[in-house]
Amino acid sequence: MVAKTSPMGWNSWDCYGASVTEDIVRKNAEYMAKNLKQYGWEYIVVDIQWYEPTADKNDYNNFADICIDEYSRVIPAENRFPSSKGGKGFKPLAEYVHSLGLKFGIHIMRGIPRIAVHANGKIKGTDKRARDIASVYVKRPNEEFSITNACFWNTDMYGVDASREGAKEYYDSIFELYASWGVDFIKCDDIARELPHHEEELKLISNCLRTCGRDMVFSVSPGPSRLERSEFYKQYANMWRITDDFWDEWHFLYEMFERAEKWSIHSGAGHWPDADMLPIGAIRQCYNPDDWTKFTNDELYTNLTLWSIMRSPLIIGGEMTKFDKFTLDLVTNEGILEMHKNARHSHQVWRKEIDGVEHCLWAAPSAGGGIYVAIFNLGEANSKISVPLMDLEIEDSLIGTELWTNERVKFENTIDVNINKHGVKVFLFR
Repeated sequence: MVAKTSPMGWNSWDCYGASVTEDIVRKNAEYMAKNLKQYGWEYIVVDIQWYEPTADKNDYNNFADICIDEYSRVIPAENRFPSSKGGKGFKPLAEYVHSLGLKFGIHIMRGIPRIAVHANGKIKGTDKRARDIASVYVKRPNEEFSITNACFWNTDMYGVDASREGAKEYYDSIFELYASWGVDFIKCDDIARELPHHEEELKLISNCLRTCGRDMVFSVSPGPSRLERSEFYKQYANMWRITDDFWDEWHFLYEMFERAEKWSIHSGAGHWPDADMLPIGAIRQCYNPDDWTKFTNDELYTNLTLWSIMRSPLIIGGEMTKFDKFTLDLVTNEGILEMHKNARHSHQVWRKEIDGVEHCLWAAPSAGGGIYVAIFNLGEANSKISVPLMDLEIEDSLIGTELWTNERVKFENTIDVNINKHGVKVFLFR
């Protein structure tokens, strides 16, 4: 099974946007192999526009001359990924990541390159060409294009009409290429929140990926995905974004609790609602190498706890080579990472105001025995609260461990805790 457990890795977007380079990817892979692999972290993912030679920061250069091969498929920009020269693609970089005991992933946009459509490029495995499958109307003889299906925030691609002859061959060909490179993870963008408009294209992409001969995690973006289509996502993807881009401001984290409550019941082997990357440590490096997450330490504890108890994929967004001790300890806390793997049937028990401060209670049985309990302070003041054990339908006393401090605790009738604003206490009771 692909993605039997919720994936854990690193993605280049939060720190480098569209401008990441091969040396940066290699250095982060080396850091993960040395410091994080033993804790379950394994994916190294190159985010958007690795095929754009002039990509800079988080902004896109509209109508850029991106790099494609003779079969209308995007290929790495050699000036940014020098090991791809000579038609090698990402194979050398993937092999290096694999040599470290890790897995390699890439971001793609749905569709076929705009410049391939305008040039009416070839498609491998068929006599159909790019214009035959693109969702554009071409008025001949002056070749006037009418775009009927394109991303509104990025100009690289035109959508593919999945019903047209040649569409399957196109997607078969790109995943054949990625399989030959040794790709283990695909993040496909401009498709998750677009249902039902691009539903058939998503089905086609998923089916072609799953029959390419190599196991790859299939992640779809951006969010928010549509809750009413949850079973569709579970059938055709391993991960799907439940939010738009998540950043290091409290309101984004506060708003995630409502999404987590609704989506957590859909987490399970092979299918994971994705709350997006963890904006921790050094981020936005393409703008300022001194930039650091704006989350407080308590907000970071809350971030990791919520993602872990709901079993969202854990994808680090920060520049790992700059991690300080706190950040490294944050992502190597064995109790939290065991909760990420062992929590089952995670759910919000209640969310309410106590003494003028909003709190939220989550619980999840552990596959290793016992129960996880997380109490979040969502308010603007520190709090001291007592949570009746009967709220968890527990009549006996509880003995366990607070996972962030490793403190042993015992509670008789109530869980009595002090919690900083925007903070959390999370326990494993056995």
